Amino acid sequence: MLIAVDAAGGDHYPRNPVEGAIQAIEEDASVQILLVGPEQLIANELEGREYDKKRIHIHHAPEIIGMEESPASAVRNKQLSSIVQGIGAHKAGKCSAFVSAGNTGALLAASTFILGKLPGVIRPTIAAYYPTIKGFRLLVDAGANLEIKPEIAAQFAKMGSVFLSEILGIDTPKYGLLNVGEEEEKGTDTLKEIFKHLSTDPNFIGNVEGRDILFAKADVYLCDGLVGNISLKLGESFPDAIKLLIMKAVKEGKVTEEEAYTAQKVLGLALSPFNYELVGGIPFLGVNGVSIVGHGGSSALAIKNMIMSAKKCVEANLNEKIIASLN
Repeated sequence: MLIAVDAAGGDHYPRNPVEGAIQAIEEDASVQILLVGPEQLIANELEGREYDKKRIHIHHAPEIIGMEESPASAVRNKQLSSIVQGIGAHKAGKCSAFVSAGNTGALLAASTFILGKLPGVIRPTIAAYYPTIKGFRLLVDAGANLEIKPEIAAQFAKMGSVFLSEILGIDTPKYGLLNVGEEEEKGTDTLKEIFKHLSTDPNFIGNVEGRDILFAKADVYLCDGLVGNISLKLGESFPDAIKLLIMKAVKEGKVTEEEAYTAQKVLGLALSPFNYELVGGIPFLGVNGVSIVGHGGSSALAIKNMIMSAKKCVEANLNEKIIASLN
């Protein structure tokens, strides 16, 4: 299986994408990698490394889309970028999937414009892993659609449920609608309409609140992209905030350095199952292909696991099962 990797995406390119690619072929003998990006940049990074040269290939893409660039204009004006070329190679059937830790908006735009939507899909979505006491669950939508309608919310629930079932092995996922209260009459008119539309589905558990997410009251948390993106970035800030609070306590003499070290060690062990590096990225659900985005700061390990996740999506026929769930 040939997986294309954006060698010019993320905060640490080309080092981490190249190292992640090498780790992937070392772990799985069935995988080959197509590194997409400036050829000389990739060649320089590969130089001196030991790897199976028959299983890593280079696709020259001289342009780079920066993390802060406008997604639509970048995709339109940089046709020779690693993102556009990588997605184009996937569309042409030259590779089975494309993974990137680059500009999320640009990757979503390229995936939607070039790959197109799956039959029956109204809008593709970004689903994000969210840590809970039971492990990772999904937050849908995480920023692609700032407003959603009942029919779209229902599709997001189905696509997210298929992903959780096929990729994370969660049987019959339950989904809830993020709202300001559990009662049916709570929320905006749009949320009330979504609740009514979903109410006949046995897998819908009703409204859930923000405090329910970390305790895994549901498996899929439905919301619009505005709420989802804010919730996601709030959750991402927790580990760093906790570290700063511990350091502040030490500085103010409330705890000793030894006590602080012990607390950090315990927290590190407790939070280790929620390490995003272990799951890599997540596909844009609803596009006609396998396009996976990862965190901008993705390590080599995260890139490797993005590649493994892409392989798993292809082998599970994820998109065919999404299409079947919508009928």
